[in-house]
Amino acid sequence: GALRFAREHKLPALGLCLGLQSMVIEYARDVLDIKDANSSEFDPECANPVIATMEEQKQFVDGAGDLGGTMRLGKYPCTITPGTKMAECYGESEIWERHRHRYEFNNDYRETLTKAGMVISGTSPDGRIVETVEVPQNDFCIGVQFHPEFKSRPNKAHPLFLGFVGASLHKREKNA
Repeated sequence: GALRFAREHKLPALGLCLGLQSMVIEYARDVLDIKDANSSEFDPECANPVIATMEEQKQFVDGAGDLGGTMRLGKYPCTITPGTKMAECYGESEIWERHRHRYEFNNDYRETLTKAGMVISGTSPDGRIVETVEVPQNDFCIGVQFHPEFKSRPNKAHPLFLGFVGASLHKREKNA
């Protein structure tokens, strides 16, 4: 799909929340050749859930798969990996962003995905929760688990939107 096309043609891409999850699924399927990689949200029985129910909430899942009111919701800190596009966009080593999700990057696939070139560019301060990923072969290919649109304004764009638009303009100028 679109994420594969952007990755293969080195086009700027910015994935928000489900967008990060889709980037991870696409990367696992195409780069790692894990054809059945998926999210347990889409297929609860999938053999390779690279995106899965948040670990701390598995206890709340009943037999019908109902998570009730459980969700990672609100403002959380994120530690940014130095030398990444995230670091370039924010210019800070720790940020706080708003979340609203139940599914996230499955750490069982963390080593496999990073060995294949995906970069974990932001995590929870304790390093347990993957907050952001990047595909460094692309000038700007970032996926974030949070919602930067909540903090962006017409007269004060969020750093990720500025970075994405800037990368898009740069790509257009290079191809002109």
